[in-house]
Amino acid sequence: MGLRRVLSVLRSGLPRRAPLSTAPATREQPAAGPEAERGLGAAEAARPPVPAVDFGNTQEAYRSRRSWELVRSLLVLRLCASPALLARHEQLLHLTRRLLGQRLFDKLMKMTFYGQFVAGEDQESIRPLIRHNRAFGVGSILDYSVEEDLTTEEAERKEMESCTSAVERDGHGTSKREKQFQAHRAFGDRRDGVVSARTYFYANEARCDSHMETFLRCIEASGGASEDGFSAIKLTALGRPQFLLQFSDVLTKWRRFFHQMAAEQGKAGLDAMDTKLEVAALQESVVKMGIAPRTEIENWFTVETLGVSGTLDLLDWGSLIDSRTELSKHLVVPNMQTGQLEPLLSQFTEEEEQQMTRMLQRMDVLAKKASEAGVRLMVDAEQTYFQPAISRLTLEMQRRFNVEKPLIFNTYQCYLKDAYDNVTLDVELSRREGWCFGAKLVRGAYMAQERARALEIGYEDPINPTYEATNAMYHRCLNYVLEELKHNARAAVMVASHNEDTVYFTLRRMEELGLHPADRQVYFGQLLGMCDQISFPLGQAGFPVYKYVPYGPVMEVLPYLSRRAQENSGVMKGAQRERQLLWQELRRRLWTGSLFHRPA
Repeated sequence: MGLRRVLSVLRSGLPRRAPLSTAPATREQPAAGPEAERGLGAAEAARPPVPAVDFGNTQEAYRSRRSWELVRSLLVLRLCASPALLARHEQLLHLTRRLLGQRLFDKLMKMTFYGQFVAGEDQESIRPLIRHNRAFGVGSILDYSVEEDLTTEEAERKEMESCTSAVERDGHGTSKREKQFQAHRAFGDRRDGVVSARTYFYANEARCDSHMETFLRCIEASGGASEDGFSAIKLTALGRPQFLLQFSDVLTKWRRFFHQMAAEQGKAGLDAMDTKLEVAALQESVVKMGIAPRTEIENWFTVETLGVSGTLDLLDWGSLIDSRTELSKHLVVPNMQTGQLEPLLSQFTEEEEQQMTRMLQRMDVLAKKASEAGVRLMVDAEQTYFQPAISRLTLEMQRRFNVEKPLIFNTYQCYLKDAYDNVTLDVELSRREGWCFGAKLVRGAYMAQERARALEIGYEDPINPTYEATNAMYHRCLNYVLEELKHNARAAVMVASHNEDTVYFTLRRMEELGLHPADRQVYFGQLLGMCDQISFPLGQAGFPVYKYVPYGPVMEVLPYLSRRAQENSGVMKGAQRERQLLWQELRRRLWTGSLFHRPA
């Protein structure tokens, strides 16, 4: 049993995949309907030209905001840029609450930090803001941002308990897993060094059911707010993270094994989609390892499973980890520390298998609810030691639910060195299998934590070395996806960025590639309370743009607000453009007598 069962559970109810071939894939388009037969040229002629967008036009950027809201933004963003204040912000919040009492403290927060970054306390109270933003062309990605207020010690204890298997607790098997995918107490508090992403710690299965119910309510609220809403989920909220760690370990070892075989064949250093193994040479290598007799090995690599090219790429290789293949019974990889071959698939206890199955079932419930409500489900990225499993599970959801349109969106963190390989592999897989690719591109939220963990534990830093390298990776991934959108009308991407240069780059490439905002293939996303000078001009010009909208009770959202303040510290110290634009608009309103501007 063990992790082999993961793949059989994931495959249940799925149509059998067509045999993979390493021949160049053709980009299939949906069959032309009656509208298409009337002529594409006429449709394009009827379209309005792509509108120009100016992020420096403050009158348009802040047309949706009253003057007192601009003053609040200036105040909050300025306070967030003060290192001295932020260093003591938790003590100051505690003192203010003691002095004012809970009722006045809540009012003060709603007038300042909470009001800037949070939409409201519950689904009803957030509706006015959602409707208001919608009237100015800006949609919402709802996120219930309540986070358990744990001490560091409590967080570490929960993490160690939930990320360690029963076998490992008995003192067996720990050494067989990569260092990166083992639990380490020094990094047990996953909130440390994370400035924006909400963090879940596993308590029990009932708590995971509660998180699922919360996500279901978010999906319902998104469906009720608009016809094209998004809702965000985190997979660490839906099950025991031990499963994600062990599955990530399997996937990473299997991919690394592929690259080791590629190096043996003199093909190291190529991009993932350009790396192809010669099957004959691979068979010889496997025979030498003594995994199985030659006659049996030859049956693993047949025309039915790999096509007729005589080579296999990383997608073909990934398909071999499948409960239906003979090879899966023999899956072993070399342990680089001991030089010994070790089983790839780990053993789960009966209870751990049940926990794994319940996690997959919760994912299925959420995806079905999103499909029924017409809401697109965005699976957030998390730490690199969870991410391979998260991406694979999201891919399985996409296979099932992205049949007619991109309903499930995977998230790609472009500060990772392997971001481009991950994007290109998933795009190619969607082409081969015929489902709709959906992606959110972000720079990433875990850089400080990931760097410190890699250095301390002793594995390769997964993060690009510089901010410039991350920008280059973001634009490379984005350009590749936009090129795909040009040929594939059923694919879509969310450009989640506060960087004006990135947004201008996207607009320029959309124009060059003939991607019109009316096609609703390219979406833009920013956080509530930040970068209105990007969001609202885009929305008013007709581009699909969304605010990431947190909500929840004041006291329960404070941990989120603390990290939002820290995030703004880093952003605002490096770039003061947003504050300059806010001052510029306030001065304009004062000089023109429109200080009491009412949005209309």
